[in-house]
Amino acid sequence: MAKQERAVRTRGTLIRSAAEIFDTDGFVAASISAISSRAGVSGGALHFHFPSKSALAEAIEAEAERRLRLITCRTPAPSECPLRLLVDASHELFDQLNNDVVLRAGFSLGCEAAWRGEVDLHGQWKDWIGSTLASAADRGVLADGTAPEDAATVVAASTVGFEALGRKNPEWLSPQRLGRFWRFMLPRLEREGRAEAVFQKGTQ
Repeated sequence: MAKQERAVRTRGTLIRSAAEIFDTDGFVAASISAISSRAGVSGGALHFHFPSKSALAEAIEAEAERRLRLITCRTPAPSECPLRLLVDASHELFDQLNNDVVLRAGFSLGCEAAWRGEVDLHGQWKDWIGSTLASAADRGVLADGTAPEDAATVVAASTVGFEALGRKNPEWLSPQRLGRFWRFMLPRLEREGRAEAVFQKGTQ
């Protein structure tokens, strides 16, 4: 049992260490030796868990996908405004991108020209935004004349753009920046008179 627990810990350490290297150096420049050194294990121990750098990237994306699903797993309850849920989830995502290197590396791997993984985190985030805004439309929350698919395009493109810009400048992922975005967007998305009730987080 102790041996099994050590193996799990070592695997987790390797995933985090690889995410840190990928996050700073990119997939192409990252080396197995740098990852094993960061993790404090031998090259042989690394290869025991992951036969290649690609296998490490796949593990990072799988773990990042799991963490993203913890943010997007909820659907709005009957008494809950879908736009409130969307605002909260975007703040949680940006907070995690600032503080969780595995999730951040999973997103950045999806933009690497040299890497073609099976996981599309940007696409999953976009799809969740679309389904949440469709729910808002079904409940009559969206402003008259606002098509949920158009709103989803704007919100997805904006938040994914913030994520991309945040790789160079963390200010793009700050709650203040996101708060200003929602203060601008919500009056255009939500039926008149409801935006202030929805928008409370990130206003300070």
